[in-house]
Amino acid sequence: MDDAELASGYPYISADVRTVELEISARLTSKGQVTIPSPVRKALGLHDGDRVVFRVDGDRAVLARTPDLLSLAGSISVPAAVRGAPWSDVIEEAHRVRALRRR
Repeated sequence: MDDAELASGYPYISADVRTVELEISARLTSKGQVTIPSPVRKALGLHDGDRVVFRVDGDRAVLARTPDLLSLAGSISVPAAVRGAPWSDVIEEAHRVRALRRR
Protein backbone atom coordinates (compact mmCIF):
# COMPACT_ATOMS: atom_id res chain seq x y z
CA MET A 1 0.00 0.00 0.00
CA ASP A 2 1.51 3.35 -1.02
CA ASP A 3 1.22 6.65 0.90
CA ALA A 4 -1.69 7.92 -1.22
CA GLU A 5 -3.73 4.77 -0.57
CA LEU A 6 -2.96 4.92 3.15
CA ALA A 7 -3.86 8.63 3.38
CA SER A 8 -7.14 8.20 1.52
CA GLY A 9 -8.63 6.30 4.47
CA TYR A 10 -7.77 9.06 6.92
CA PRO A 11 -9.06 12.57 6.13
CA TYR A 12 -6.52 14.20 8.42
CA ILE A 13 -3.49 12.60 6.74
CA SER A 14 -2.15 14.05 3.52
CA ALA A 15 -0.05 12.14 1.03
CA ASP A 16 1.48 15.45 -0.06
CA VAL A 17 3.52 15.92 3.11
CA ARG A 18 7.19 16.45 2.42
CA THR A 19 9.69 15.96 5.19
CA VAL A 20 13.21 17.21 5.15
CA GLU A 21 15.18 16.22 8.18
CA LEU A 22 18.27 18.21 9.00
CA GLU A 23 20.34 18.08 12.11
CA ILE A 24 23.12 20.62 11.99
CA SER A 25 24.95 22.09 14.94
CA ALA A 26 26.00 25.70 15.39
CA ARG A 27 28.07 27.45 18.03
CA LEU A 28 26.64 30.04 20.42
CA THR A 29 28.76 33.21 20.60
CA SER A 30 29.62 35.09 23.78
CA LYS A 31 26.86 37.55 22.83
CA GLY A 32 24.28 34.74 22.71
CA GLN A 33 24.08 34.78 18.92
CA VAL A 34 23.84 31.82 16.55
CA THR A 35 24.38 31.90 12.80
CA ILE A 36 21.67 29.87 11.10
CA PRO A 37 23.53 27.42 8.84
CA SER A 38 22.97 27.80 5.10
CA PRO A 39 21.21 24.41 4.63
CA VAL A 40 18.69 25.39 7.33
CA ARG A 41 18.12 28.81 5.74
CA LYS A 42 17.56 27.15 2.37
CA ALA A 43 15.19 24.52 3.83
CA LEU A 44 13.10 27.26 5.49
CA GLY A 45 13.33 29.66 2.55
CA LEU A 46 14.93 32.34 4.73
CA HIS A 47 16.53 35.45 3.22
CA ASP A 48 18.29 38.54 4.55
CA GLY A 49 15.92 40.60 6.68
CA ASP A 50 13.40 37.78 7.27
CA ARG A 51 12.10 37.43 10.81
CA VAL A 52 12.03 34.13 12.64
CA VAL A 53 10.38 32.94 15.82
CA PHE A 54 11.81 30.59 18.44
CA ARG A 55 9.35 28.30 20.20
CA VAL A 56 10.70 26.79 23.41
CA ASP A 57 9.26 23.44 24.46
CA GLY A 58 10.90 21.95 27.53
CA ASP A 59 14.62 21.63 26.83
CA ARG A 60 14.42 22.27 23.09
CA ALA A 61 13.76 25.23 20.84
CA VAL A 62 12.19 25.19 17.39
CA LEU A 63 13.06 27.85 14.85
CA ALA A 64 10.30 28.78 12.39
CA ARG A 65 9.67 31.41 9.75
CA THR A 66 7.19 34.06 10.76
CA PRO A 67 4.23 34.20 8.43
CA ASP A 68 4.19 36.90 5.78
CA LEU A 69 1.43 39.34 6.77
CA LEU A 70 0.32 39.73 3.17
CA SER A 71 -0.23 35.97 2.93
CA LEU A 72 -2.67 36.28 5.83
CA ALA A 73 -4.80 38.87 4.00
CA GLY A 74 -8.37 37.67 3.75
CA SER A 75 -7.90 34.86 6.28
CA ILE A 76 -10.26 36.54 8.77
CA SER A 77 -13.80 37.16 7.68
CA VAL A 78 -15.12 40.69 8.15
CA PRO A 79 -18.81 41.07 9.02
CA ALA A 80 -20.75 42.62 6.13
CA ALA A 81 -21.95 45.47 8.37
CA VAL A 82 -18.42 46.81 8.82
CA ARG A 83 -16.84 46.00 5.45
CA GLY A 84 -15.42 49.10 3.86
CA ALA A 85 -15.44 51.10 7.10
CA PRO A 86 -12.76 53.82 7.24
CA TRP A 87 -9.65 52.82 9.22
CA SER A 88 -10.16 55.80 11.51
CA ASP A 89 -13.51 54.30 12.59
CA VAL A 90 -11.96 50.86 13.10
CA ILE A 91 -9.15 52.29 15.24
CA GLU A 92 -11.57 54.45 17.24
CA GLU A 93 -13.78 51.42 17.96
CA ALA A 94 -10.75 49.33 18.97
CA HIS A 95 -9.70 52.03 21.46
CA ARG A 96 -13.24 52.24 22.83
CA VAL A 97 -13.48 48.46 23.35
CA ARG A 98 -10.02 48.32 24.93
CA ALA A 99 -10.94 51.12 27.35
CA LEU A 100 -14.10 49.23 28.38
CA ARG A 101 -12.09 46.06 29.04
CA ARG A 102 -9.64 47.91 31.29
CA ARG A 103 -12.38 49.06 33.66
